[in-house]
Amino acid sequence: MTAYDYDRTRTGILLVDPLNDFLADEGKLWPLISEVAEEVDLRANLSDLVSTARETGVPVFYVPHHRYEPGSYESWAYPNPSQRAAAKLQLFAQDAFGGDWYTPLRPEPSDVVVSQHWAQSGFANTDLEMRLRQHGVDHVIVVGLLANTCIESTARFAMELGFHVSLVTDATAAYTPELMRAAHELNGPTFAHVITDTKSVVAALHA
Repeated sequence: MTAYDYDRTRTGILLVDPLNDFLADEGKLWPLISEVAEEVDLRANLSDLVSTARETGVPVFYVPHHRYEPGSYESWAYPNPSQRAAAKLQLFAQDAFGGDWYTPLRPEPSDVVVSQHWAQSGFANTDLEMRLRQHGVDHVIVVGLLANTCIESTARFAMELGFHVSLVTDATAAYTPELMRAAHELNGPTFAHVITDTKSVVAALHA
């Protein structure tokens, strides 16, 4: 994996969609990602990255998905397939278990919680870019879910905005190994500056 020397004063962790429906055993989507997630030890790696960031003074930016509420997307002209599925399954429901933070990754006062994204990019129609600029962050380490949708879209958007982008192959998951390969081996190299693993990021932040 690629090693990189991160300047902690300019680096932020983007933790995308750390919600119960994705990460909790009882979550609606956990059964769909659990095989890949357990293979890469996703939950432990996310916890290691977040705790390391807090220990080293690197800000953690929580990038949550829109929480379903009755009527979500019903009046939209062009909801995408993922949004239609979210409405049907009531994914990440507001004020319900699925839409709550996964307990081991719950935000702390030192973390930054940005506004909810409606589709796949954590930047589109949110305050994420402003919050990063205000913290002096121009290097983003993008982790969370899913590798081939929200992680890829958020990371690609970050590159377009001029940020240095790192992907962490074992701090994300997808529905199939093929989608993980597409995210990290086929698509990732077209926009990410660094493609690495949790162990390397943790070592670099402690260095």
